[in-house]
Amino acid sequence: MQPDAIPDPLLDALATPVLRLNAAGLISSANSAAAHWLGVGRRRLVGLPASALERESQRLASALEQAGGDALRLRRMQMAFPGHDELHFADLLLSPMVDKAGDAGYWLEAHPVDEFPGDDPARLLPSALSASLKGLAHELRNPLAGIKGAAQLLARRSEGDALELTELIEGEVERLATLVDRLLSPAPPRAFEPLNIHAVLERVLRLAESDAGWATRLQRDYDPSLPEFPGDADRLSQALWNLVRNAIESGATNVQLRTRAEHHILIGDAPHRLAVRIEIADDGRGVPEDLAERIFLPLVSGRVEGSGLGLALAQQIAREHGGSLSYRSRPGHTVFTLLLPLPLDDDADITDAGAHDDG
Repeated sequence: MQPDAIPDPLLDALATPVLRLNAAGLISSANSAAAHWLGVGRRRLVGLPASALERESQRLASALEQAGGDALRLRRMQMAFPGHDELHFADLLLSPMVDKAGDAGYWLEAHPVDEFPGDDPARLLPSALSASLKGLAHELRNPLAGIKGAAQLLARRSEGDALELTELIEGEVERLATLVDRLLSPAPPRAFEPLNIHAVLERVLRLAESDAGWATRLQRDYDPSLPEFPGDADRLSQALWNLVRNAIESGATNVQLRTRAEHHILIGDAPHRLAVRIEIADDGRGVPEDLAERIFLPLVSGRVEGSGLGLALAQQIAREHGGSLSYRSRPGHTVFTLLLPLPLDDDADITDAGAHDDG
């Protein structure tokens, strides 16, 4: 039976959540399974833009804008009724239809999946991470103010390398204070500005040298052909510093920071012609096997004294930039890989020389 021939009573008999959308993407009706799945009465769904149900991405909105005569499948979508905290995970099927009156629209079927998808357990990250970090943010403000004041006093009495270190302390305290403010009073993400990823990595290396001393050898392996690209330098510094610090704390004697250009690559479900690959490789203890599937979730740590927030935050920052964070690990060899897509107009600036894989 074709979708446009299915009567509403039959839809209500289905266990699969189904929404009927008009040509503008507004919900015109919903079956009982859809209302139950989202945890609201069906009347509250009618008239709501279907795209308002998705969290994190705009894939459904884009699909509705570009929909033609073919059905589209959207995998691993986060869905929630606006204002509700409970997230629902589903593969969506968007199918064109024509109702009995001849009006065009769509069927939207939701096929629920586990809340912890095996290929990406961090789908619960935004709400869980926010709740975890807000409790810490209040406690961080006063110590940060004290550290900044002490650094400013030291700067007045310092010169040479000592002055450079106090300026580094002040800069890092200011960055952390901004992060705390953002956690306590969320604001729309600020506009990205052109950045040099190697300048970001040099800042991280300076922090690592101060933290590790002579215990860890820090190596650079940069691709000089990489251009500037839009991003948030402070946020990327935070993500990369978390990765390097984890490597140091894993007992690594060697940590390598590597950059490369990647051509024609998938990040999630989206293809990109160009991307920057940033790798943090170390020879430390590696990721414990019992944490391998949960390492990016908040409050999960392989160290007794660890907060379990560093990798979760790094994953969130990667997503803010449209990228991804992944890893491979065995004792003595761990590599965390951050992929960041580049605008197409940077194509001419990147040579194929940097697009190889160094393992």
